[in-house]
Amino acid sequence: MSTTTSLPPVGSERPRARSGATASRHARRLARPTARVVLPILAVLLPTVSLLVDGGWPQALRLDLAPALDSFADWVVDNRDSHPVFLYFLLHLSNAATDSVAWVHDLLTSAGWPGVLAVATALAWYAGGAGRGGSGPALVSLGSLAGCGFLGLWEQATETLALMLVSVAAASVLGLLLGLAGGLSDTAQRVLRPMLDTMQVLPSFAYLLPLVLIFGIGTPSALITTVIYAAPPMVRMTALGLRGADPSVLEASRSLGSSPWQRLWTARLPMARPQLFLGLNQTIMMALSMVVIASVVGAGGLGESVYQALKTRDFGQGCTAGLAIVLIAVWLDRTTAAAGARTGPRVGRRDTCIALAMAAVGVLAGTRLASGWPEGLTVDISAPLNTAVDRLVGSVYQDVPVLGGTSAWAGNFTSWVLNPLDSGLQALPWWALLALVGTVAWLVGTWRGALTAVLALACTGVLGVWGKSLYTLSQVLVAVALTLLLGFAIGTLAARIRTVERMLRPVLDGMQTLPQFIYLIPVVQLFNAGRAAAITAAAVYALPAVVRITTQGLKQVSPATMEVSRSLGATTWQQIRDVQWPLARPALLVAANQGVVLVLAVVVIGGLVGGGALGFDVVKGLTAGELGTGLIAGAGIVCLGLALDKLTQPSAGSPSAPARH
Repeated sequence: MSTTTSLPPVGSERPRARSGATASRHARRLARPTARVVLPILAVLLPTVSLLVDGGWPQALRLDLAPALDSFADWVVDNRDSHPVFLYFLLHLSNAATDSVAWVHDLLTSAGWPGVLAVATALAWYAGGAGRGGSGPALVSLGSLAGCGFLGLWEQATETLALMLVSVAAASVLGLLLGLAGGLSDTAQRVLRPMLDTMQVLPSFAYLLPLVLIFGIGTPSALITTVIYAAPPMVRMTALGLRGADPSVLEASRSLGSSPWQRLWTARLPMARPQLFLGLNQTIMMALSMVVIASVVGAGGLGESVYQALKTRDFGQGCTAGLAIVLIAVWLDRTTAAAGARTGPRVGRRDTCIALAMAAVGVLAGTRLASGWPEGLTVDISAPLNTAVDRLVGSVYQDVPVLGGTSAWAGNFTSWVLNPLDSGLQALPWWALLALVGTVAWLVGTWRGALTAVLALACTGVLGVWGKSLYTLSQVLVAVALTLLLGFAIGTLAARIRTVERMLRPVLDGMQTLPQFIYLIPVVQLFNAGRAAAITAAAVYALPAVVRITTQGLKQVSPATMEVSRSLGATTWQQIRDVQWPLARPALLVAANQGVVLVLAVVVIGGLVGGGALGFDVVKGLTAGELGTGLIAGAGIVCLGLALDKLTQPSAGSPSAPARH
């Protein structure tokens, strides 16, 4: 379901030379006198000092912001109905959000299920170019939305659709405008880039707390959170498409006397069409991933069903609602993909009239005959799913001969891996850990990235959440290690065996579209509530992205380079270790960075099932009204995410950064 931009071929003569130069520069950095002195000292000094010095963050360097934030939250609540900022701006924004979602939901309800199916099918058929080209997307759209009805979730699906349509429209317009600025102005691009980089590493929960404080629980918070979370892909892809326009075409347009506006409308935007639709596709996927998160603040719909299923550990209900979300994603994905891939002539007037007539007949039938989905056309799959999961859990949970069962695995994993790692991090002096983070970030990127990582991690101590941040960090490190180990192995196998790649594609599509909460339900039943369950869910959720990026990067290695290695007698393992992995290093770095970001997002949500630390405080701040605690924990998550991002994403121009081709 997700679409990834293709990486440039690597392994040809010129890229190999650049890759060698990059590796040489990296080796020279490690060979610098400073590095040769600092690394051994740190390797010996840190463990020694950790045994002698208390590792806690000094009390004198802490700021107790919770009382001030609670006072500010009380002031906001007390002045929502009287302060000019609320009366003349935020209140109108809140009413517009509520009214727009309600209007779209009423429109979908009044059209009835026949009308919604007809309009969606006609739209997909038209987007695919009509005729035979549009028949595939049309059939997929019809089946996907009809599947929501057959699952008995039509009403919840229309609520989710209303929120999705409004949020995607708003995020697309916002992203398009910002992308135009970034694509046409270097200054705007320099301003936008750090903002987008920061937004990328923010877990979705971090957006909720300040918006709940301003708008309260309800549709406005859910809608605005989704718009902010989903807009960055549209901004990036719009700017990328505009900056990638063919200079010769622009020069020809300029020589014909066209104005800047005409060049934008007739040259730049048409050439950027694939990137624009890719950005729209990714915006839709990001918005769908927020469906369940938004239900925490009262969005309702399918997300509410998943959230309630997590509370009651009802895997059948959660999986059914998650499947309905996947079906909506399939419809939106195939429709936008068909529109972006269409290269033929414009749809003729005759086909346009057919599409309009199809939609009109369906709406007329829906308004006259039926509105809600017929009860007799539903299938309950939750009971069989619960039965299957209960049998699985009963057979592997405990008393398994030799292996012991998942309950014993979780206990041993916590005792022998998580607890020692957390104890080691907590015992390490704060200044020593900052020095270690700065050194690693400097070796990976630049001194600016190292400074950012150190300051971000130090902010968790200043905010008073140093211990909880390290507790969360231990979970993130273990989950990332599991994700990268499995992701690199599976991605390498898929890159070398086409059959494996084809078999994995639909599995990865489904896994990337399922909401984050879905993964928590089965792992809680298998491993009980706790850190092991949160880490397992995070690793499974992040795995598809790592597998996809790894596979794509390895496939882009030049066939000529692979042939040379085979002709020299290299074994399969030697080809992977000495040729494919080194030449695909930029893609592997991207995979590692994405793994960190995705793992951090789910480990935070794992606070709902015993993960504790920062994630639990964020959820507590939302549900118990302790916004001071929640905001500080959210800020701690942001700082931790920024530090991890700098540790896994080399800065442009650093010796570790991917070379530009």
